[in-house]
Amino acid sequence: MKVGISTYAFRWEVEKLPKEPQTLKHLISKTKTLGGEVFQICDYDEIVEFSEQEVKDISLYAEQQGIELELGTQGIHPDHLKTYAVVASWLKAATLRSMVHSKNTKPSNEEAVHWLKESLDSLIENNVKIALETYEPVKTKDLVEIVEEVNHPHVGICLDPANSISELEMPNDVIDNVIHHSTNVHLKDFIFIRKDRTIGFDLIGTPVGEGQLDLEYLLNSLNGVSQTPNGIIELWLPYQGSMEETIKVEDEWIQKSIKNMKNALSQYQKVSR
Repeated sequence: MKVGISTYAFRWEVEKLPKEPQTLKHLISKTKTLGGEVFQICDYDEIVEFSEQEVKDISLYAEQQGIELELGTQGIHPDHLKTYAVVASWLKAATLRSMVHSKNTKPSNEEAVHWLKESLDSLIENNVKIALETYEPVKTKDLVEIVEEVNHPHVGICLDPANSISELEMPNDVIDNVIHHSTNVHLKDFIFIRKDRTIGFDLIGTPVGEGQLDLEYLLNSLNGVSQTPNGIIELWLPYQGSMEETIKVEDEWIQKSIKNMKNALSQYQKVSR
C-alpha cells in the first residue's frame, strides 16, 4: 500500500491559502516533505477552472517530486464526471474519488446506476477509475448494490471506515461490507470522548494509529483484495485556538499518521510472511 495525503488532511491550511495552481504545488511539496507517496486533490472545486496547461504543469511538478496524484469530487451526474475525468487525465490521476450525492444532486439507487453506466465511456476514454466513498447519507449496503449493479472494473468503492459511524454502521462492519469492491482507502482515525458534564459524546479525530480505527483488522481485510489500493490520510482535527497553531498541529498529526501507518504496514508484512 502506498500511503498518501488528502487535501482533507491539510484542511485548515487549504482554508487559509489562495485557490490557485501554486497552492497545489505547495501541498505536493509538503506531501513529499512529510513522507507521503500520493497526494489526493479532494473536493478542490477550483481545479476545473484552471487551464489545461496549468493542470498539466501541476502533474509535471508532482512527477518531478515523485508524488502520485489522485483527484476527488462529489456527485456522479454524467456531465460532472465527464469534466472531472478529463481533468484527471491531465493530472495523470488513475483514481477519481467521488460520492453518490453532491450538494445539488441526490439520485436514487436506480438513477445512480443509470448515471454511472452513462459515464463509463468518459471514464474508460480517460483511463480513470471512480471510487465511490462510504459515508453517512448512503447506506453501505446501498452503495454496494449500486456498484454491483453497474458491474464494471472502472467503478469501485473508496473505503472510509469512519464516515458511517453517525448512521450506526460500525467501522469493521463497513470494512466487511465493501472490502472486495475497494479501490481506494481513506485512513482517518478517531476517538469517542464524553462531553463536559458527561452529557453525550464527541467523535473527534486523532493521528492515524492513535485512535479507535482497527488498523490490524483493516490490513488483514485488504489481504483478500486482488490489487492493494492506496491509503490516503485524512484528519478530523479540531481547531486549536489559532490558525497558526492549528496548521502546526495539522503537520504534526500528518507526520505521526504516516510514521504510524508505515510501522503498521511493516509489522503486518513481517507477520504475513
